[in-house]
Amino acid sequence: MAQRAGSADLPLHGGRVPKWLGERMTKLGAVITEAVVHHYGRDELLRRLAHPFWFQSFGAVMGMDWHSSGITTSVLGALKRGLTPLSSELGLHVCGGRGSHSRKTPGELVAIGDRVGFDGGALATASRLVAKVDSAAVQDGFDLYLHGFIVTDDGKWVVVQQGMNGDKRQARRYHWLSEGLESFVNSPHTAIEGRRQGNIINLADRRAERSRTGQLDLLTTLGPDGILREAAALARDIAKPAPQPDQPLLPHLILPAHHDVREKDVNMKRLHGNLAAAADRGPEDFEQLLLVPGVGARTVQALAMVAEVVHGAPCRFSDPARFSLAHGGKDRHPFPVPLKVYDETIKVMRSAVQKGRLGREEELQALKRLDDQSRQLERYVTGPDLKEIVAGEFRTSSDWGGRSVFGWEKKDSP
Repeated sequence: MAQRAGSADLPLHGGRVPKWLGERMTKLGAVITEAVVHHYGRDELLRRLAHPFWFQSFGAVMGMDWHSSGITTSVLGALKRGLTPLSSELGLHVCGGRGSHSRKTPGELVAIGDRVGFDGGALATASRLVAKVDSAAVQDGFDLYLHGFIVTDDGKWVVVQQGMNGDKRQARRYHWLSEGLESFVNSPHTAIEGRRQGNIINLADRRAERSRTGQLDLLTTLGPDGILREAAALARDIAKPAPQPDQPLLPHLILPAHHDVREKDVNMKRLHGNLAAAADRGPEDFEQLLLVPGVGARTVQALAMVAEVVHGAPCRFSDPARFSLAHGGKDRHPFPVPLKVYDETIKVMRSAVQKGRLGREEELQALKRLDDQSRQLERYVTGPDLKEIVAGEFRTSSDWGGRSVFGWEKKDSP
């Protein structure tokens, strides 16, 4: 049975991803995906997409607002744009999307199934069931508006969908994974993300089986009129609900409402490990081995975090804010997106993946060593505090082509 992987609180943010960032997210998201598949396979990629912490960190390293609900839409959109041209090569297909695009998912699955050979009709039914469970069986005050369905050539899949509660300015993301899934109505989620808001109706919980069976019995034995009479009687004499056993303890990622990245949001030991590894491995691996023109120390820092997204274990992603230190954020938090660094990151990753396809693993292994070194160094290295790191980024922002939704950074911008 698929197990829940954790939960997270997501502030609901409006706005759109600017074209200059969306195009880069498409490229970086695709090449990171290729690297994960190259090293660990398609099944592992699906597991990671089903893990809420990794998914949020994945979006943060691509320059999206590190804590917001917008990461879900932007990441799925970037993957759909970036992976569609690679679908035949990778055996990965991204369906669905936001609003009207979500309703096209069943048709997309049937069409892909006809082309590659899996049962598209069965997966279309799965898509509808997943959406129904999270909109009807789980009545938690969130209305679904996004449904992403990622499927492999052999019919394995992951669903990431999201609902919103406009009154509370909150979003909730739901993760599903086909691996080990035995039932759509007995605790099927790998994770449900969202702020805890007291008791909700969750008929997809394993413990609700008696309730589901009882509802069917009532419908067949009492009929609609009888059910209304029973409901009226219950309303006159509402009993206190029996206590429920606690859910198994799961990691719970609390993403705050504040937009700026604060030191409490970042595991500083890991950040210092990233920075120290970049300083230590950079000259050895990136000047002597990669020999990519224009790659300097700042790009290596970004690559250290990208490498962790490729190689890191689930426990490494409890602080997605840290990954925003790779390429900043479109709203200038923690700092404007350094486009020169971003483009160099894409260039290095693309070169490494392309050569890896040909059996030349040197550049991919250099990135792997960068990640290994980060973990070793974080045990004992120290460094500047977060405010000093961010201030340094702002001082050099115009040199790195810093840009946000507010425009290009100018010299000596605050």
